[in-house]
Amino acid sequence: MPALTDTWKLADLELENRVVLAPLAGIGNWFVRLQAKRFGAGLVTSEMVSSFGLAYGDERTVKEFLRIHPDEHPVSIQLFGHDPAIMREAAAMAADAGADVIDLNMGCPVRKVCKTGAGVALLDDPTKAVELAKAAREGSRRGARHLPITAKLRPGKSPGDRAGATLAKRLVEEAGVAGIAFHPRHASQQHAGKPDYGLARELVEALDVPVILSGGLSDEERTLYAFGESDAEAVMLARGSLGNPWRFARLLGRYSGEPTTEEIAEELGTVIDHAEDHLGPERAGRYLRKFYPWYADTLKLTKREREALVTAPTTAHARAAIDALTGSEIVLAA
Repeated sequence: MPALTDTWKLADLELENRVVLAPLAGIGNWFVRLQAKRFGAGLVTSEMVSSFGLAYGDERTVKEFLRIHPDEHPVSIQLFGHDPAIMREAAAMAADAGADVIDLNMGCPVRKVCKTGAGVALLDDPTKAVELAKAAREGSRRGARHLPITAKLRPGKSPGDRAGATLAKRLVEEAGVAGIAFHPRHASQQHAGKPDYGLARELVEALDVPVILSGGLSDEERTLYAFGESDAEAVMLARGSLGNPWRFARLLGRYSGEPTTEEIAEELGTVIDHAEDHLGPERAGRYLRKFYPWYADTLKLTKREREALVTAPTTAHARAAIDALTGSEIVLAA
C-alpha cells in the first residue's frame, strides 16, 4: 500500500504527494488553495466555476475565478455546465489562465446547479456527460498535448443507484478522462451519512485511472482509515481542512500536535490580508464571516471568547479580535 507522502501520476502530471485540496464551492479561491499548498497539499482544486460565466465573458467570473497564484501549482480548475460547446471554450480559458488540470463537476447535488442540467443531473444523461468531457479535453489542447481531465462523481442519486460508477467507466473509456474524484455518498445524502468506502474500492478496481477519494475525511484518523479501505490513489480534504490547514501537514508528517494560538492568529491574519487583496476591504469583511467560525473552532474558543471574532462586521474588527485573543493565550488554554 502506498503512503500519502508517495508521488503519483495523473496522466503525464507527476504529483509530489497524495493529499489534495477538494473543490469547495464559494470558498476555494486562490488564497485558500495557496494556503493548502503551503501546508503541503500536492494538488489543489478551485471552487466550482460556471462554464457559461467564463464563456460569456462575465468580468467578475473571469477575474476572480481564474486568478491563479504562481506558488499554488499544480492547480486544478473545476468547471460545471451542460453545454459541450460552452465547456470547450471554458476549458480553453482555464488552460490559458494556467490551470494544470481541469476537473468537471458531475456530482453536485445542489438544486440550483442540477436544475440547469449540470452537476449530479448529468447522471440522467450520461451521453452528454461524455460529450462534456470530450469537449473539455479538446478545449484544453495545446499542440500535441492537452491537460489532464478529471470528473468528480457520486455513486448515484439515491441508495442502490450505481449510475455514477457506470458513468465513470464511460468517461475513462470514451472520453479519455485521466482520473475520477469519487465521493461515496449518494446525492440524496448530501454530506451526511456514512461514506461507502467499499464501493469506492470497487470503482478503484474497475478503472485503469487514478481514483481520488472524497467524503467523510474530517480528521487524520478517518482519512487514513478511508485511504486504506478504499485503496484510492489519493485523498481529497474538504470541510475538515477549513480553518485547520495543519491537517495537510500532519497527514504528511510535516507537523505534529495542535497549532498554538499565535500560529492560528497569524494564519488567519494572512487569510484576511489575501481576502482584502482579492475582494477589497469591504467585500472581504462580508466574505470572511463564514471563515471566522472555523478558526474559532480550531482555537477551541468558548461561546463568549469567540463572540467578537465571529460577529466582526469588518476586517478591522476581526484583526482587533485576533489581537485580543493572542494576548490571552493562558486564559484560553486553561
